[in-house]
Amino acid sequence: MSHPIKHFVTITRHRHRVIAHCAKAGILWRGLLHDLSKYSPHEFIVGARFYTGNKSPNEGERADKGYSAAWMHHKGRNKHHFEYWTDYDPKRGGVWPVKMPLVYVVEMFCDRVAADKIYNGKNYSQAHPLEYFERGKGVRVIHPETSQLLEKLLRMLKDDGEDATFEYIRKILLKEKEYYDIGNKTADADGNIPVGFLLSGTGAPLPTQKLPLGKALCREGAIFMTVVISIRL
Repeated sequence: MSHPIKHFVTITRHRHRVIAHCAKAGILWRGLLHDLSKYSPHEFIVGARFYTGNKSPNEGERADKGYSAAWMHHKGRNKHHFEYWTDYDPKRGGVWPVKMPLVYVVEMFCDRVAADKIYNGKNYSQAHPLEYFERGKGVRVIHPETSQLLEKLLRMLKDDGEDATFEYIRKILLKEKEYYDIGNKTADADGNIPVGFLLSGTGAPLPTQKLPLGKALCREGAIFMTVVISIRL
């Protein structure tokens, strides 16, 4: 049985949540453009047909057909999904994940938190988005630096709360314009690496400054910064 009204209400509530989150993150324009393709016939009809209210209708279409045409339509038109960012690499051969631009990583974070709130309702907790991320970590086809940044934001949400995370995104992260794995970043002529928005092992943000390359450690895929003087914002 199709539920067009319920589906419309759900996707619209989700969009409003994302808009609110994007406003708090300092990218309101991305929230206003978020998920507009869900109202197109390609996606809306499927969404209404497989509507449940507690999970994505795309899962229902996959169970029915073995794949989701609505999802393929959606991910090809919405740059906040890491699945959009894949391309053929002539040097390595085959299709590989591409590093997402920073603004879309932030929108992806807003989207994940909003979706968790909509689908879990009163059972939502700030730890849920990170738990969901970790369940798919081993099979997710995503650029490692994009994955690393998203995980850091989700961990900050869990440990420091929503207000602190959005303040960090707005006041520090988005001002950097770029992000990277410090283990892969080339030092300048003086042997320094721009720290920028990089996070310490505890999730505490560090202000923009220069840090000697020798004091930057990359261990088990996580970034740990050793700083002689402890600096907190």
